[in-house]
Formats: sequence, C-alpha cells, structure tokens
Amino acid sequence: MEQNILHKASSRFSADHGWLKSAQTFSFHGHYDPERLQFGALRVLNDDTVSGGKGFGKHPHDNMEIISIPLGGTLEHQDSMGNSALIRPGEIQVMSAGTGIYHTEYNKDENEPVTFLQIWLYPNQLNVTPRYDQQNFGQKDKHNKLLQILSPDQDDEGVWIYQNAWFHIGEFDKDFKTEYQLKDNTNDVYVFVIDGEVEVNGQLLNKRDGYGIRKASVVNLQAVSKAKILVMEVPEKW
Repeated sequence: MEQNILHKASSRFSADHGWLKSAQTFSFHGHYDPERLQFGALRVLNDDTVSGGKGFGKHPHDNMEIISIPLGGTLEHQDSMGNSALIRPGEIQVMSAGTGIYHTEYNKDENEPVTFLQIWLYPNQLNVTPRYDQQNFGQKDKHNKLLQILSPDQDDEGVWIYQNAWFHIGEFDKDFKTEYQLKDNTNDVYVFVIDGEVEVNGQLLNKRDGYGIRKASVVNLQAVSKAKILVMEVPEKW
C-alpha cells in the first residue's frame, strides 16, 4: 500500500538573505521540523534564487552527494579539487563530497538572478575520494518523455553518484500521460513540479509542489497543463 506525503510549495521553509532567497522543502540550517528532516536518502531540496553578482563564499562539505540543476541564469563554480565551471539551464552538476571539499557558487551575471535546485542525498559509501562531474542534457529529447539525468552507474545515461538513486526530468504537453517504472522496487519516489500542473497517482500538484510516494513500483503521471517535472527515485534506507 502506498504511503504518500504531500509538500505544497507554500509549506516550504523560507529564507531571505537579501542576495539569496531560498524555499526549502526539508529542514535546513535555521529551520527545523522533526517531521520534515528528509525523504529517505533525499536530505535537501532547496529552490534558490541568487541576485546578480552574488553567491556562496568558500564553504566545506563532506560525505554528501550534492546536485545542482540550474533553472535560469548562469552559476559559476570553483572548488578545492581545481574545478572551475559555468553551469547553465539544461545542465546538471554533481559533487561527491566524500572526505571533504571546499567550493564557491556565484551568479556569473551582474544584473540578472540565477535560479537553481540544490539537492543533497546521503551517500551509500563514506569517505570516498571527492569527485566532480557536470553534463549537458539540454539538447536531448525531454519532450513528452522522462530523460534520465542521474544514476548510480557511471556507464549509464547522465551523471552518477554514490547512491542507489535515479533522477529523470521531463517536459510534458497538456494532457500527456506516462508512467515511471522504478529501477529498484525497494526504493521510493519523490516528484517535484518545476512548472505547470501534474497529476501524480491521482494527486494534483502545482508549480513547486513535491510529492513523496512510498511502496509503489509504478508512478502514473498526467500533465494537467504544460509542465516540467523532476522525478527522483531514492532509497528509503541506505
């Protein structure tokens, strides 16, 4: 039997630091709710907007899989592994923090904001050698299909991480129907609506709503309007 959890966009924690506006699905920094710590291995889902020319100064991470998906603007990345990169919409960035890294993230544009999803997953291996990867999926077909952008297999489509997780992104026309078949039936699924309206197993979701589905091998999706969604399959336990 499915055990579902609905996170409306309006229920997210809100942080406004002037240069940074962040809507946080799960407890993060100064916001704490014991009922909203995580969804399985999915620990952080932040919807961040950074003002022109501003950003996150050098700060550390360890033993976390960190994924960034830009939605608008250009994000500039530098890290202690020697990586320097620009990340734009249509790309995905991943860092396996492992034994420890330092990095910075800045808005490359002085005048326009950058918006991106910051996602953290607990890894299934601790103290690995830190690594960085970035891929462009913007030219691949996401129209009325679910495109895989992340997996646990470095030889599979998209980036890879140290976790038994798969991410898919799709852009659907109004009334389009499809289903997501889990790769591992012991996993759970979290659907995040980037834009538009979607029915997920009969539950209506609006823009920036999230819906966690447990104990289901198939997830049915129907676009109520033109929509863009992110489907995250993650372990309940790891």
